[in-house]
Amino acid sequence: MESKWRKAKVALGLNLCISVPRFPEDDPLTVDSAAARFSDAGVTSPLASRLSTPSTPTPSSSGLRLLKTGSKSSKKTCAICLTTMKPGDGHALFTAECSHAFHFHCIASNVKHGSQTCPVCRAKWKEIPFQRSSSDLIHGRARINPVDWPQGGDRWMTLVGRLPPRSDSNRQIASLFHNSEPSSFVDDEPLDPQPESSERSAAAVDAKNIKAEMVEIKTYPEFSAVQHSTSHKNFNLLVHLKAPFTSSRQNSGSSCADSTVSHQTSRAPVDLVTVLDISGSMAGTKLALLKRAMGFVIQNLGPSDRLSVIAFSSTARRLFHLRRMSDTGRQLALQAVNSLISCGGTNILEGLRKGTKVLEERKEKNPVCSIILLSDGQDTYTVTGANPRLDYQSLLQFSPRGGAGCQIPVHAFGFGMDHDATSMHSISQASGGTFSFIEAEGVIQDAFAQCIGGLLSVVVQGLHIDVGCTHPGVRISSIKAGSYTSHVSGDGKTGTIDVGDLYADEQRDFLLSVDVPSSARCMEMALVRVGCMYRDPISKETVNLLGHEVKIERPENVGVCMASIEVDRQKNRLQAAEAMSEARASAERGDLGGAVAVIESCRTALSESSAARAGDQLCVALDAELKEMQQRMASRQVYEASGRAYVLSGMSSHSLQRATTRGDSTESMTLVHAYQTPSMVNMLTRSQTMGPPVGSTHPPPVQPPRFFVAQPQPR
Repeated sequence: MESKWRKAKVALGLNLCISVPRFPEDDPLTVDSAAARFSDAGVTSPLASRLSTPSTPTPSSSGLRLLKTGSKSSKKTCAICLTTMKPGDGHALFTAECSHAFHFHCIASNVKHGSQTCPVCRAKWKEIPFQRSSSDLIHGRARINPVDWPQGGDRWMTLVGRLPPRSDSNRQIASLFHNSEPSSFVDDEPLDPQPESSERSAAAVDAKNIKAEMVEIKTYPEFSAVQHSTSHKNFNLLVHLKAPFTSSRQNSGSSCADSTVSHQTSRAPVDLVTVLDISGSMAGTKLALLKRAMGFVIQNLGPSDRLSVIAFSSTARRLFHLRRMSDTGRQLALQAVNSLISCGGTNILEGLRKGTKVLEERKEKNPVCSIILLSDGQDTYTVTGANPRLDYQSLLQFSPRGGAGCQIPVHAFGFGMDHDATSMHSISQASGGTFSFIEAEGVIQDAFAQCIGGLLSVVVQGLHIDVGCTHPGVRISSIKAGSYTSHVSGDGKTGTIDVGDLYADEQRDFLLSVDVPSSARCMEMALVRVGCMYRDPISKETVNLLGHEVKIERPENVGVCMASIEVDRQKNRLQAAEAMSEARASAERGDLGGAVAVIESCRTALSESSAARAGDQLCVALDAELKEMQQRMASRQVYEASGRAYVLSGMSSHSLQRATTRGDSTESMTLVHAYQTPSMVNMLTRSQTMGPPVGSTHPPPVQPPRFFVAQPQPR
């Protein structure tokens, strides 16, 4: 039998390494059972704990060998389905000419969707694997079959075919978007069924324990005492909110298949849509790193979370409908992501329309939903009008069914130096999401990790703050709430702030300015009452926190009264955010000198504040961030390359008081950490410690392709 295969190899004239399955007449082991598992192995295999690049199998001197049990290949991992490639499980393995190895059915599926390059290193392949129907697997036989090899009547599985001449970008796009797409996206997978009675009672106990924790409200007046005979205009009051934090909610990143019911109910499950740029500029390392980052996201979504994948270039297509991240769901999602190929232009708007459509038309809804948008190029859709934020909001219809408070937050990631930072920032602003600037390509997985670390820890939804004056002479003059919607009544007696969702342990600070009248001498004067209302995403119950009064003393004489450090710290933060916005406007007008002067003036004012003199770390971090912005405005070329995106990402972070990824400066990371939550830190640490190293961007040396079939181990 061996001589027949050697003759076949010589006839092919190819330097190939083949492992031949033993046929029934040669070995009593059942080969048919291995063949039966050949095509569905990727679905039934457990998910590996991390991605890794497989090592290259060592060819024998003759080019023909049988894979031995216990070889080094037993520790390799398929970079597509993330499961271990080891001998004895009956899975066909394919090692390409670039030395990267995969399960055959995984890479054949990748090729089927039009990919002609290695999913790991993006090296162009001269030969590709492709698979016939499962009926051709009778007798478990396999052979290398170039395109010009005569096709006989026997049942064989074609493994490698010579690539046709490379087509143009339009034909590549057609290969990716060739299948018809449903007109309505009502095919989302149903949510997790309700647990059994015994499990339900345990989940109810868990939910009850979580409900005991509520949003914390604290208030700080600018001064604790004001002389009773004087009035005070624009007296500052700080409203500080902190979301509850429970250890049970912080298991949010777990994606183990055997998650318990109590774990699934310990946090609110998520409906996540990823809208990914696959235009021609994403070719090579960028697309490979994007696939790796998406693999991390898929691994860390739980079985109650649902994911959909939208790919866009000159047009957009839904590649993966909204479905739960069970073991099967993860495998299919990974295959969809790894089938991506780069080609065409950049139509961000069309991608967002598809992503929004998925969430609008879903039959069932998880409590939390969001869109992750990544792009590295200029949008081919031109937004018209003076306010691009409003244009995007109307075109994308972020608040469809459900009325106010049902916006779909889009967390936008500008990738590299050539992305459309202005449009991406406008999209995030219009939707209530964040804008991150991924300057270094290798940071993309960490950026995604930080984002989903927050999304998988939502503990408060629809948070609404009410402020009412308790003293008849007190009036609210303004509310400084950043990007959050706020309103002051015409008579100044009441005010509101719509905060929306909060992640576990997340904090918000809002500065109110009130007019305090003179009064008779008294020990205390109540100025305002602050209360809030929100919805618990797990119990679905509405929580009302009654008013928290802010009081000051009104003595006849006031001695030395120190200003509140807490209030001064937030005044510095708001001043820095305003300086960033003003400097950016100057830079866009071409006045970089004026922009730098605005930032320098703000840095000087911060250094003279009470908080800075007291050694406040937020002031130190603000100064470092402003200094970084000055350096990125040194010239028009530097500003266009990275300064604009860096400033916009900083503005997004401060206006929402939420962490974003921006730049690669270590000096400004302290401020980013100031907005990070424990769940973000946990997920980021997981990405940095458990994720695969980025490695070299250069593909490995090209080697002849090798194919082998693992032998079943004897029982």
